[in-house]
Amino acid sequence: MTSNLSAIELLKLGNEGRIKPFLNQYWPYILGGVFGIGTGVMINFGTKRPLMSGIQKHILGVVGWTAAISVVQNKRDEYLAEKDAVLRHYIELHPEDFPTPERKKIGDLLDPWVPIR
Repeated sequence: MTSNLSAIELLKLGNEGRIKPFLNQYWPYILGGVFGIGTGVMINFGTKRPLMSGIQKHILGVVGWTAAISVVQNKRDEYLAEKDAVLRHYIELHPEDFPTPERKKIGDLLDPWVPIR
């Protein structure tokens, strides 16, 4: 997607029209389920029990991993939001460092075709 907007105009849009990708929305739950069940299976394998015995271990593993990954994801989102705010503030203070790029036609970018003899 191309845009003719300047850096400041793009920043003022914020999250308008943006949606999180599918994996970003459900990543903590997917990983929590996989790691939780995997943790229960590995504990049972290490203690030489049937792999899926003791369902409480699997449930606690899923809940624990999902909670931990959700906390990490929220901290990451907060960090990136703060970083974006700092960059937005810098761009607003120094607009001369971020000029609107010139639009070029494809014909201007390509060299003229010259036959080889």
